[in-house]
Amino acid sequence: MHVNGHALLTDLYELTMMQGYYYHLKNMHAVFDMFFRHAPFNGGYAVFAGLAPLVDELCSLRFTRDDIEYLKSQKIFTDDFLGYLQTFRFTGDVYAAPEGAVVFPNEPLVRVEGNIIECQLIESLLLNIVNFQTLIATKASRIFNASRQGSILEFGLRRAQGVDGAISATRAAYIGGASATSNVLAGKMFGIPVAGTMAHSWVMAFPDERQAFMEFAKLYPDRCILLVDTFDTIKSGIPNAITVFREMREKGLSTIGIRLDSGDLEYLSKLARREFDRAGFTDAKIYASNELDENIIHQLVSRNAPIDSWGAGTSLVTAQGDSSLSGVYKIVAKKLNGAYLPTMKISNTMEKITNPCRKNVARIYDTRGIMLADLIVADDAAAPDAALRELDAGKPVRLNHPSNENVKTVVSGYGRYETLLTKVIEHGEPCADFPPLAQVRAAAIRNLASLDDTHRRFINPHIYKVSLSNGMKDLKFGLMKRARADTNNSL
Repeated sequence: MHVNGHALLTDLYELTMMQGYYYHLKNMHAVFDMFFRHAPFNGGYAVFAGLAPLVDELCSLRFTRDDIEYLKSQKIFTDDFLGYLQTFRFTGDVYAAPEGAVVFPNEPLVRVEGNIIECQLIESLLLNIVNFQTLIATKASRIFNASRQGSILEFGLRRAQGVDGAISATRAAYIGGASATSNVLAGKMFGIPVAGTMAHSWVMAFPDERQAFMEFAKLYPDRCILLVDTFDTIKSGIPNAITVFREMREKGLSTIGIRLDSGDLEYLSKLARREFDRAGFTDAKIYASNELDENIIHQLVSRNAPIDSWGAGTSLVTAQGDSSLSGVYKIVAKKLNGAYLPTMKISNTMEKITNPCRKNVARIYDTRGIMLADLIVADDAAAPDAALRELDAGKPVRLNHPSNENVKTVVSGYGRYETLLTKVIEHGEPCADFPPLAQVRAAAIRNLASLDDTHRRFINPHIYKVSLSNGMKDLKFGLMKRARADTNNSL
């Protein structure tokens, strides 16, 4: 179910905190970051997705009269607060990485600035959209990478987690590298090419397999892909397909091929290729499906299976191997007396200690255009991070480990850098152009190509450096020491 603009798509504690802020911190300005803690699928990266739908949702957030009546019935909200919600609009600013960007753990993907009440409300919605679509886009990217950037068809509609899950998964899969979908509604909504062959029921509905193939070829001479494993792929399916191709070629049959949906895909695809070539059908395509994922595809490609297109369904749209992205949303600064005061979450677990203050990500490339490292820098127009001045001048820059203050390295001789986050919402209104989805997909593929192979491998990928600038390091570890000292003094 699509719920555009529905402000009740949130967790109850967001609303109870909002009511508390309404009475105690109504005028506080806050800054929140969304980031994730671990790359999904034990991989080395993620593909950022979900930005355009997020912007649409935030800019149309409203509490309807029915929403207010429902909240009133819970008997935990005051009339004054409910009256405030009746005219609620999101009026904050949002900065984000471009959709399709390759991103890494512990760096901000989305930064939200505004009244603390509205920043709090959108937490659940933001995480729901970005976590899911980034997860699926990453899975699709891994499958696309395994196929050596081949043709990936997404057809997971019937196995997706509900209607909205199917729509969102198709969108994200396309960004990650799928070239087409079987989901006709998603194709219409997002301009994604739609594709499909036939089901076993088509073959079984006719008196025999050959007639089923013949009638399909007559109907679709420009896209005649025949499913050959209904009865016996070797003894029946492939021979009948070749017979039909011969009979129909003189009548204008152009695009021809088969789909293998069961059995030993390496063996069957090699056999089919040999038989087609012997029969003179060197242009016949071989499609493969049947619970494919990146590991199976990688193995088949490594074995030189002559498969032209890969159908990915269940494993793709359900993100098989990782149930969710570890995305979180944390307050990093609050504005007092016109100045931002950095805040951070302290934890006994080092990886759960957040990076404070308003910040951006400087992505550094080598002279070949390959990504070298991401540097988290303070984003303060009044006092720009010194690391940005060093990058502008092409000087060596120190990269500080985000959780060990004694570990650092220096990068020099690099080619260029860019800052990742740009403003996409200003005062509650969209302020950026969102390109067509095909352009987002093309950008994602380019971005993946700029990531070194060692970070893309499936087993034990090399860890990409996400580091702190000198200023960020001093701020973070200084706040940690001060907080611990205050805690010890209070004991």
